[in-house]
Amino acid sequence: MTEQVSNHLLERMTIVGDLEVASFVPWIRRHAAKLGLSHTISHTSSMRIELEVAGPEELIDMMEMGCSLGPIDVWVERIDRMAISGERT
Repeated sequence: MTEQVSNHLLERMTIVGDLEVASFVPWIRRHAAKLGLSHTISHTSSMRIELEVAGPEELIDMMEMGCSLGPIDVWVERIDRMAISGERT
């Protein structure tokens, strides 16, 4: 049996737009949990949400795509991503 090691990334994701925080923050938490990503939300306002996400790059990409489409009461203008540290296992 071959053992596969999964590399995980830690990134800061900044979501900018017309954001309905009361509905979007719980939505972000549910979406991250469904993808199996560790996450911490560090800032919320009606124009910007900042969170740190950790997990495989492909799942972080899926998180970004999901957030860009988001719930109907949210308009995401852009999502900026920045690596916080290198790969970890």
